[in-house]
Amino acid sequence: MNRDILKYGLQFIVVVLIQVLILNQIDFTSYNLDPYLYIIFILLFPVQVNRSLFIFLCFLLGLTIDMFSNSGGIHATSCLIIGFIRPVILKFSFGTSYEFHQLKITQSELGSRITYFTILIVIHHLLLFIQDYFSFTYIIRILLQTLYSSIFTLFLIVISSILLRKRAK
Repeated sequence: MNRDILKYGLQFIVVVLIQVLILNQIDFTSYNLDPYLYIIFILLFPVQVNRSLFIFLCFLLGLTIDMFSNSGGIHATSCLIIGFIRPVILKFSFGTSYEFHQLKITQSELGSRITYFTILIVIHHLLLFIQDYFSFTYIIRILLQTLYSSIFTLFLIVISSILLRKRAK
């Protein structure tokens, strides 16, 4: 148990530092295309962990990113929502493996993983950008930024999960 707490605590710190110190500092296009790799912590977090603890960690992760990004709670809200709906998306993406709690996301089939990642990433980004602009007059910009950032984030997360899978073997 203590080993798991140390492991996930270290992962939490690493993803926050990568996001804040590296990825938030890079401006890719005029659409302010930012990959949000930090949500990999939520996506790959073990399924068997206490749900209340998981929801709290989602909120804490988003709040930590908000504090470093001066973004007023938009990351906390987006992380909290994807943490809350994650079981539904897991069941949709992985089916019976999730229902019987035999699921290890990094060890699962690539197609199911990409489906799971894509759905949660798009929901996270859409919520994030809707809150950021807070006006539907920018709906085209919101949708484009969601699309481009989701593709970039999905690419980074799939590559990272493949590397983590090879490292675990």
